[in-house]
Amino acid sequence: MRPEQAEPCRHNEDAARRRAIGDERRPLINLAYRLLGSLADAEDAVQEGYARWYALDPQRQNAIASPGAWLSTVVSRVCLDLLGSARVRRERYVGEWLPEPVPDAVEWPGRRSGAAADPADLVTLDESVDMAFLVVLDSMTPAERVAFLLHDVFRYPFTEIAEIVGRTPAACRQLASSARRRVGDSQPVTARPAVAQGVARARVVRDFKRAWEAQDIRALVELLDPSATATADGGGRVAATLKPVEGGAEIARSLVGLARRAGTLNLLERTVNGRPGLVATDRGKTVAVFAFEIADDRIQRLWAIRNPAKLRAWG
Repeated sequence: MRPEQAEPCRHNEDAARRRAIGDERRPLINLAYRLLGSLADAEDAVQEGYARWYALDPQRQNAIASPGAWLSTVVSRVCLDLLGSARVRRERYVGEWLPEPVPDAVEWPGRRSGAAADPADLVTLDESVDMAFLVVLDSMTPAERVAFLLHDVFRYPFTEIAEIVGRTPAACRQLASSARRRVGDSQPVTARPAVAQGVARARVVRDFKRAWEAQDIRALVELLDPSATATADGGGRVAATLKPVEGGAEIARSLVGLARRAGTLNLLERTVNGRPGLVATDRGKTVAVFAFEIADDRIQRLWAIRNPAKLRAWG
């Protein structure tokens, strides 16, 4: 091959490699969001991973057999560091902290220009982004969360996880086992198939919406488990209860009081992190997103995300 022929070949190879690197953004966003529970932080972590990649000289880049695996390792380490600093930030957070909810892009067509590039549209809505699951993950130590997610969700071998976490493979196996017990203890047991579960959940959410709109305390109490818990996240930026509300009857009274004060709120049935949920809008603007944990046709937990910084994907 003559030199003038080799140059276009190298150019084509470089372009294909750049496209392949760019295609890693979706899996990296999925990884980082599950690790952090925040779209904004996930985007920052992925951007940092790309920055470190492009800081390498071309010779070092070409020596890396799998750029995707390299990026995943770097982003996981960045997320581990962010999880450690997040615990410090949470101590200063006003009220309860909840994971950032993710919409189903199909339900929000044209919600913003350039939506195809938005991190929220890259998140795969499966059981590993269920709000109840993310809330349990947030109760884990950073090392537990990383070890568990990388192994049980993303199928990393413990030898690779050990390099990321900075512990032995045996220690990482123990971390994942401990995290697995927490998840197992928190999940309600049901014999219903997945499709039937989805239909039943949607029906409960629809009945809840109607009862709330009608300000029917009795109907709300029937839909709420007697030991239900409602948690709101306003981040100190909007009004929200600073502590969880305990008990179905107390939650029902609180919801009716909120409906009377709000007046103009419009409730929409929408998918929240892959599950039936509600979105409250005021004159077309999203002001709250509600996620539910439902078992035996009753609401066990209700999460209300009101912090405007966490609702940007719902525009």
